[in-house]
Amino acid sequence: MIKIAPSILSADFSDLREQIGLIEQGGADLVHLDIMDGHFVPNITFGAPVIKKLRKVTKIPFDVHLMIKNPENYIKDFVDAGADIITVHEESTIHLHRVIQQIKSYGVKAAVALNPSTPLESLEYVIDDLDMVLIMTVNPGFGGQSFIPQTKEKIKKLKKMIEDKGLEIDIQVDGGIKLDNIKEVVECGANIIVAGSAIFDTEDIVGTTRKFKNI
Repeated sequence: MIKIAPSILSADFSDLREQIGLIEQGGADLVHLDIMDGHFVPNITFGAPVIKKLRKVTKIPFDVHLMIKNPENYIKDFVDAGADIITVHEESTIHLHRVIQQIKSYGVKAAVALNPSTPLESLEYVIDDLDMVLIMTVNPGFGGQSFIPQTKEKIKKLKKMIEDKGLEIDIQVDGGIKLDNIKEVVECGANIIVAGSAIFDTEDIVGTTRKFKNI
């Protein structure tokens, strides 16, 4: 089953309650929340207090993507704020296995994200403990970037790796996904699609979310 996770990084921050309500009407499966610290990536967004407030306005599961250094210092904050899935970057911590176990100890789903140039081999000794892998199809840090075509092969290889191990792990893709290329990444093996500007920069957020769902 393909799931759609609109990223509120591209939403109208002056009225996030309404924006989340619109994607909920459109059938969004997850709300993707991009957390940036200005160190791991060259941008700053928001933190756990904002997520805690947003948790009150919707029952859609919160997919929290931590683009921050040393995420192990903040896992409990995001769990307490209402995260259902927490994704950390392989490149952001030297104790990846420990962080994954930390996330799972709270009963929250654990995921690892890989930047476009990070090899799949870095997952070899932790993939059995994961609920999801996020393949970045742009370089993280900004919304509205163009999809990197070379990442399609990476998605295919990850799918094979998961099948060869007999695991049930979601494959999420994030970056430059639009209505005209979503089918390509799904055919490569992705089953959770993050879309930001392709949804929130349209005049009909509800209708566009539904179009993503239908594809």
